[in-house]
Amino acid sequence: MKKFEYTVKDANGIHARPAGLLVKVAKALDSTITLENAAGKSAVATKLMAVMGLGIKQGDTITVTVEGGDEKANASAMEKFFSENL
Repeated sequence: MKKFEYTVKDANGIHARPAGLLVKVAKALDSTITLENAAGKSAVATKLMAVMGLGIKQGDTITVTVEGGDEKANASAMEKFFSENL
């Protein structure tokens, strides 16, 4: 299992467009990607409504967990996605 934290920089947080992109990227990976907000609520990154339901805003720090498959490569791919899109 690999974990990393990311602080959202996008002015609108994780809204529909970036959440949709996140789901698309997560579905392409062979790992289970889980997002957890500061309140401890979590969602699997392949579920659009669950991700949006976390209510992640600009400045919020989330914990991203990558389990199974090629965890190292998939965690790197997710970190790259977050830094480029959120």
